[in-house]
Amino acid sequence: MRQWTIDAFAAEPFKGNPACVVEPFDAWPTTARMQALAAENNQAETAFLLRTEDPARFGLRWFTPKVEVPLCGHATLASAHTLFAELETGVPRLTFDTKSGPLTVTRTDDGYQMDFPSDPPKHTEIPPGLAEALGVEPLEVWAGQYLVAIVADEAAVRGLSPDLVALEKVSSAATGGRGNVGVSALAPPDAPYDVVSRFFAPGSGILEDPTTGSFHCILAPLFAEKLGRPRLRFHQAYPGRGGDLVCEVRGERVMLEGRAVSLIDSRLRLEL
Repeated sequence: MRQWTIDAFAAEPFKGNPACVVEPFDAWPTTARMQALAAENNQAETAFLLRTEDPARFGLRWFTPKVEVPLCGHATLASAHTLFAELETGVPRLTFDTKSGPLTVTRTDDGYQMDFPSDPPKHTEIPPGLAEALGVEPLEVWAGQYLVAIVADEAAVRGLSPDLVALEKVSSAATGGRGNVGVSALAPPDAPYDVVSRFFAPGSGILEDPTTGSFHCILAPLFAEKLGRPRLRFHQAYPGRGGDLVCEVRGERVMLEGRAVSLIDSRLRLEL
């Protein structure tokens, strides 16, 4: 079987967030087998696709090296790019059946647009130990499926060097979730984006994720409310890479727009 490595939310190689995408199956392999390949790939996400009778519809599951996750933006984008650009699926829009419901991806003149569920966060008290774990005092803390800390400025975001063991414990206690934390700030007025962020996911087996679509399902409604407009430009400032996307809030959905680049076309020497 073939497998592709795709840099998602990137306009050039070695930017954005890499994901592995396996050639579509006719029947799902066992969960253990998919998890084993994801651990072997050791990328933030490995995406697995399932054919259906509809050429524009596929099953989709996502695995980190550690766990299967209910939603992943960059690996959805990578999967759509693989089907559109590598396997030349001759349709204008794809639908993926996932644990988060149907997700659609449309090919555009400048990349892809994904239709994801919005996750508006709730304002919460700063959890005990969060400032110490991050190494910076948050101005605000919000909670959706992940914990979101708002800090003073872009320099504070880029300068983070958190204690990830402590961060996972604090976030797990605060959200009852997997122990993942995003940190964001408004960008300076002259920046080519509106919001800058980083995302730490030790609870999912990822120390820091380069560009995280599901995180922006929280950030988009949060900052759309703060800035008073539904369409915003985001930059995830993973050191040495960085990824860019545009998000637009439409009711209970978020449109995530980005590009992708094929990096590796490989062949698996085993049957899953």
